[in-house]
Amino acid sequence: MSGLVIIGSGLAGYTLAREFRKRDQDTVLTIICADDGASYSKPMLSNAIAKDKTPDALIMADAEKMAADLNADIKTNTTVSAIDRQQSLLQTSNGTISYDKLVIATGAHPIAIPFDGNAADRVMMVNNLTDYRQFHAQLTKNKRIVIIGAGLIGCEFANDLSTLKMHIDLVDLASSALGRLLPDSASTVLQQKLSDLGVNWHLQNSVTAIDRNDDDSLRVSLKDGSAIDTDIVLSAIGLRADIALCKQAEIDTDRGIKVDRFCQSSDDNIYALGDCAQIEDLNLPFVMPLMTCARALAATLAGEPTAVNYPAMPVVVKTPCYPVVVCPPPRPVEGSWQDDVTDEGIRSLYKDNEGNTVGFALTDGRVKERMGLAKEISDWL
Repeated sequence: MSGLVIIGSGLAGYTLAREFRKRDQDTVLTIICADDGASYSKPMLSNAIAKDKTPDALIMADAEKMAADLNADIKTNTTVSAIDRQQSLLQTSNGTISYDKLVIATGAHPIAIPFDGNAADRVMMVNNLTDYRQFHAQLTKNKRIVIIGAGLIGCEFANDLSTLKMHIDLVDLASSALGRLLPDSASTVLQQKLSDLGVNWHLQNSVTAIDRNDDDSLRVSLKDGSAIDTDIVLSAIGLRADIALCKQAEIDTDRGIKVDRFCQSSDDNIYALGDCAQIEDLNLPFVMPLMTCARALAATLAGEPTAVNYPAMPVVVKTPCYPVVVCPPPRPVEGSWQDDVTDEGIRSLYKDNEGNTVGFALTDGRVKERMGLAKEISDWL
């Protein structure tokens, strides 16, 4: 009766469960959730304001409905404290659970910086629906926000919150918006478009302390000696794979849980999927890689071993003020961006030293070229 056990009910866990049930309707399926098990789209958390979505409106199905749809036993509000590999048992807050095959889909946690100041505990991070509920409640009574991090999530939140006419300050060590993903040409225009919406930039800078003002607002001190008075501080500096369970169980880990192309870990009966997984040397915390892996792993678990092969997977940046699609090289590759700038937008191709196109970035009206360019880039692994 052990069957397949999935730890995690986020996009990775539930997508795998759906794909598995398409192939196998009979195997006992158990899904363990640390929260209430509601199904929602995590990527929508950074653009829900503009769509006028309350936290409850983001929920597509509760745990009871998901259990019925998936013919699964969904154990909500249950945390896993240890994996006993010898006995194929999980130690949880609600007793032990046995497994034949185990999939870890625990995702990633926001990177937390230990700021100085007497209000460092007021920093908010939005990584799940519970976080979003708390954040959304603050937005109804406050109009000033400091966002730490000008990467993908930080820029998306800045664009989204601009619809509330908030005073937005964005702080980052980098010298440009989305500088780790985009070429300078596209980054410069995106930064200007966000500036036009009222975003104030503090680049090549960092937060040193967060303190309470007398009126309970916040003062954010920056490395350059300046300070910003604000109501909310949102940290969006990145994620770190949740590998704690696997480290405890002495399963091989690196930046993520190390798995092969079949999503199999160093334990033959344990697999990993989503933001917590590192396939060979790749961590790809985006939706398309997750979906690709879920379909392959579902087939493998249903008895048809299927290796993961990534096609080119463009990432759509949710900044309506300036549409952007980027398909970065999957690994560090020596090369350079080559720009083609027209009135319609920018097309930048990343060429390696042999002249091969291994990545691209498209903006504005040229995002329509993404499918054609994606076909030019073969399997990434």
